Amino acid sequence: TAIFGFRFVFTAMAATAERITARNLDERLPIGNPDDELGRLASAFNNLLSRLHTVFHQQQQFMADASHELRTPLSIIRTAAQVTLQRVPRPEAEYRDTVTTIEQQAGRLTRIVENMFALVRADMGQFPLELGNLYLDELIADAVRAAAVLAGPKKVRVELQGLQEASYRGDEGLLRQMLLNLLDNAVKFTPNGGRVEIGLHRREAGYEIKVSDTGAGIPVELQPYIFDRFYRADNARSSEQGRDGAGLGLSIARSIAQLHHGDLALERSGPDGSVFSVFLL
Repeated sequence: TAIFGFRFVFTAMAATAERITARNLDERLPIGNPDDELGRLASAFNNLLSRLHTVFHQQQQFMADASHELRTPLSIIRTAAQVTLQRVPRPEAEYRDTVTTIEQQAGRLTRIVENMFALVRADMGQFPLELGNLYLDELIADAVRAAAVLAGPKKVRVELQGLQEASYRGDEGLLRQMLLNLLDNAVKFTPNGGRVEIGLHRREAGYEIKVSDTGAGIPVELQPYIFDRFYRADNARSSEQGRDGAGLGLSIARSIAQLHHGDLALERSGPDGSVFSVFLL
């Protein structure tokens, strides 16, 4: 009887496993006795299916979001070209306007694709760190100078809080990208005449970098999603400039922090602005 029951359970498990494909990853193996060998095997297999289902769903969502994000600039490029070609000849100024629009949207496509590639490499563990000795205070000062150029048209002040010399060993290029992504995000969602601040603080286990802005803040119900890829809280932090991004900057910044054995978190957000904290070990 025990052998028959063993065979019955094993046959049912095998039949279920053969039916499972990418279309029904939510199906699970039957568990007869969770305490025997087959039960533990089935539980382990079901846990694996749960992880695969989550990853597969994330991949599908990523592709859907990427397709949506790429469709807009491609549509603008195609429409601009079609409208210009419908009636010729046109004044030179109109051709220049069309080419300018195409160049801008092509640049946007390039940034989106490069950011997507960076995230894929990070997920696959193929984001090699080029470690070197550097000073975080100097890196932050350089990033602030670059961000000030972007903030100029909005008259947003990008200010440094008292920085002290901070030696660190990390990937200078990636850390620079992380800082620029955070400052760019802060500038985008700060209204005209507002202020963005960045400060560096030494902690027992490493360093903490804080980036604050005087934007509209992020509603509590949306805060858990701000690091999701392609997520943009445009309704929460209304800004025309904020709609130009693809919602990848914060995801990439967090990946870079984690590659340096640290993390990026939203410390607080409210009507008076938001504060992001980077921890580096």
